[in-house]
Amino acid sequence: MTAPGEKAHPEEAKLLQLLDADGRRVPDPELERWVEDVSTDQLGALYEDMAIARRIDVEATALQRQGELGLWPPLLGQEASQIGSARALREDDFVFSSYRENGVAYCRGVGFEDILRVWRGNSGSGWDPYSINMATPQIIIGAQTLHATGYALGCQQDGVDSAAIAYFGDGATSEGDVNEAMVFAASFQAPVIFFCQNNQWAISEPVGLQARRPIAGRAPGFGIPSLRVDGNDVLAVLAATRIALDRARSGGGPTFIEAVTYRVGPHTTSDDPTRYEDSNQREDWVRRDPLARVEAHLAAAGFFSDGFRDGVKAKADDAAARLRAGCHSLKDPEPMTVFEHVYSSPHPALERQRARYTQYLATIEGGNR
Repeated sequence: MTAPGEKAHPEEAKLLQLLDADGRRVPDPELERWVEDVSTDQLGALYEDMAIARRIDVEATALQRQGELGLWPPLLGQEASQIGSARALREDDFVFSSYRENGVAYCRGVGFEDILRVWRGNSGSGWDPYSINMATPQIIIGAQTLHATGYALGCQQDGVDSAAIAYFGDGATSEGDVNEAMVFAASFQAPVIFFCQNNQWAISEPVGLQARRPIAGRAPGFGIPSLRVDGNDVLAVLAATRIALDRARSGGGPTFIEAVTYRVGPHTTSDDPTRYEDSNQREDWVRRDPLARVEAHLAAAGFFSDGFRDGVKAKADDAAARLRAGCHSLKDPEPMTVFEHVYSSPHPALERQRARYTQYLATIEGGNR
């Protein structure tokens, strides 16, 4: 199985898969043993997670279109990559993400209003990273891979078997930070997972322009084993992430996972993908929808009843309502709070800026009077 439109060498293009696009199980004894414990009920729970993540994403996009958010980065089409990997993690593992991993944030327990704070412009950060072991999203492309590697080395020095995982897109693999992080992780065998969601686009640049062969093929050059998985197959992603976590916990060092998926929506809500996207390629990927294949599999097993479907829809709609209510509940911050949490200790340059801004605000207030 290869990705639509892919021109890489056949052996390199092979994807690990357990559920095909029609929801049929694909035999893979090596991969299957990592998900032997996943019952039909648990697969149903993964489906529910994906449905809620999609509903949250659609609602947030609507909020942006209605002027409630300044920007939003959709995850539509990438639900299996995010949910499958996030549900493999332990509570004491630490997540370092980009700005698109809102499905991962949901799994880690981030509050709905906290997911939206930055995008509404109410805060420079969304949540306390240490309360859920997930760093706030990184906007600088690829920088989170360095943070994850450093944290993983800390776990190694502390003698614990926790792991770190860094999420990034295919475009980030061209950044120096990602490559430097892999060099460092390989050199010191850091317990870190480099999780690349290859959604085929670095904004408007197709992946084939910067990667003539599959991205997973780069990691072995650094001395890091890699896995290339069908990113629309939640079971295969779960299995691949468990393999990587087992290697990290047992002292085997880092793993690179390329989850091959597709960004069905725009890069952000300020983007218009119709200007550069091949509609035929998009339709090929829409037919590989991550939710539809699990739904088909559960239906064939007699599990996807009307009651189950309606229950999932009700939970997803409730999540969307709570997201909207949380967005509307966010209060504008006081002006002077912009100087908080910039430095860990007093800084003279910041204090000068604070004084000047105080004077500026006084002139505004005086003018209003």
